Amino acid sequence: MSRDKLVTNALPYANGPLHLGHMLGMIQADTWVRFQRMRGQRCFFFCGDDAHGTPIMLKAREQGKTNEALIGEIYASHLKDVHSFNINFDCYHTTHSPENEALAGDLFLKLKSKGYIDKRTITQAYDPKENMFLPDRYVKGECPKCGALDQYGDSCEVCGATYSPLDLKNPVSAISGATPISKESEHYFFKLTSFEKELKEWMKSGTLQKEVANKLKEWFEAGLHDWDITRDAPYFGFKIPGEDDKYFYVWMDAPIGYFSSMMHFAKNHAEFNFDEMVRHGKADLYHFVGKDIIYFHALFWPAMLSGADMIKPTGIFSSGFITVNGQKMSKSRGTFIEAQQYLSLFSPTYLRYYYCAKSSAAVDDIDFESNDFTARVNSDLVGKYVNIASRCAPFMKSHFNNTLGSEYDQHLIKMLTTESETIADFYNTREYGKAAREIMRLADEVNAYIATEKPWEVAKTDDKAKLLLICTTAMNAFRLLSLYLTPMVPDLTAKAAQFLNSDFKTWHTKPLLNHTIHDYVPMIGRIDLNEVLKMTDAPKPEDKPADIAPAVIENNEIAIEDFMKIDLRIAKIIEAESVPEADKLVRLTLDLGPMGKRQVFAGIKSAYSPEQLLGQLTVMVSNLKPRKMRFGMSEGMVLAASGEEGPGIYILTPHEGAQPGMRVK
Repeated sequence: MSRDKLVTNALPYANGPLHLGHMLGMIQADTWVRFQRMRGQRCFFFCGDDAHGTPIMLKAREQGKTNEALIGEIYASHLKDVHSFNINFDCYHTTHSPENEALAGDLFLKLKSKGYIDKRTITQAYDPKENMFLPDRYVKGECPKCGALDQYGDSCEVCGATYSPLDLKNPVSAISGATPISKESEHYFFKLTSFEKELKEWMKSGTLQKEVANKLKEWFEAGLHDWDITRDAPYFGFKIPGEDDKYFYVWMDAPIGYFSSMMHFAKNHAEFNFDEMVRHGKADLYHFVGKDIIYFHALFWPAMLSGADMIKPTGIFSSGFITVNGQKMSKSRGTFIEAQQYLSLFSPTYLRYYYCAKSSAAVDDIDFESNDFTARVNSDLVGKYVNIASRCAPFMKSHFNNTLGSEYDQHLIKMLTTESETIADFYNTREYGKAAREIMRLADEVNAYIATEKPWEVAKTDDKAKLLLICTTAMNAFRLLSLYLTPMVPDLTAKAAQFLNSDFKTWHTKPLLNHTIHDYVPMIGRIDLNEVLKMTDAPKPEDKPADIAPAVIENNEIAIEDFMKIDLRIAKIIEAESVPEADKLVRLTLDLGPMGKRQVFAGIKSAYSPEQLLGQLTVMVSNLKPRKMRFGMSEGMVLAASGEEGPGIYILTPHEGAQPGMRVK
């Protein structure tokens, strides 16, 4: 019997709303947990707010609130976002809790009793106006190495040098503006150096990603240092046992918050034995964290746990950063996208799929790129996946009263079921991008099957047995694809489960035969690129220089920024027919390769017969807002040239070698 899995996600800091960067780690962790549960694993999922530290104390003071009131408001906001994105934590707690205070104190006293804690006198920067010691990031000045201005007290963003805040030239307190003075204070230190040999061995256990293990080697080569785990009053946190004005540094009690969340959960869930799992190591522990906090999770945290005789991580999975259209998330550039801002415009399903489709097991940054986001969702989820159900469901209702048959196309369904374990392995190893590509490859095969079998043509004949076989095959293929997508997009596949009168709670591929489904209801809509651009390209008014010319000026010139919004793609004309009600229009079905298929009405009937157009490559505007015409929906524009006076119309065709879906640059 496999061991229980305890999975945690990095604790978001309780001084502001969640943003798209937070959601990356949560979505990646939630996807893994959902997959494990579908495979029958007992898997428990925990998180909570990191609710201590100087920044929270200062923000509460600035807003005229108590620390507790501020973190209470932030907690409610975070919890709302977590639920909105369907992140399925067993417990979302807070580090400002009785459980965390008790655990932090117990762990500290145990480490101290075993000689892993000692007390030392240190010299720090002190704000004489605020009467408080200053954290490194609250001292600013000139870099002592390169002289760069306005640098933080721990490192220079210009030359990369690291130093003490007392080394800065012309230092000032970021809180009061006063010049800091040097002042001594006694602090507790955790002896990280005592665990160097053990950590080096642990590093070889396969717990860490290759990139993280390599980074740890650099830290070992540079030399480990004992860790200051104390902060002086005033400070928002837990007092150290036996002290009046000493507090645990936020990074001391923050990771303990994983365990306090488990302890809180255990109070109301008898099946979860906290002592057996955490203190006695009867479970496996997995952390999903951002690469910016790997130092704490891969060095200090396992050393503390080892010293306290507690369970150590079985796996630490680090994710990269989120950029927006190639830039760091920035409030001034309008690229700092909060979770609620995203949710006000789009379904969480879109972001969950997009992040998973771009994720791998490596420590990679992910770029939220407007065109790519739009194309992936519209092509994969709408054009490939949901398209299968929407094309065949009408025939099931009108011809068979929504009841599937007893037979299906063995070759196609076997192709899909054969890939079940390959996709499962991708999920298990967190290669979600590979899983998404394989699922969409299979969706292409299903759509090709439907295009070949043409149920709309068969429906016009008396061969109902063939029509039923085609539709039963399509519905079972759709069920398998839904099963495979469930860890990524559970909200969407829940709608598929309702339609199919089935569920995807377990990873099984048994077909639905002689089975009644429900009426089809649209499950997901296309994304409008313009709406995405409103979210990602929204600079603040004060960031626009007054001397920038407007995009369109009197001679009809446009700026390069306007032209870059046009997404030109190579498309293959796979269907063409005249529109009887219109003198100039031809109805085209265009294949954009990985972006799926589009219907476009083009006014080129005077120059081309439908037969001439079949198989040709052309250029289309792929991100033009769809336009509803009385003949149907036109989902783009084919580019053509014509003279001022002559009657000729010529569609634009690319050079030999171009492929459908390629971007025209």
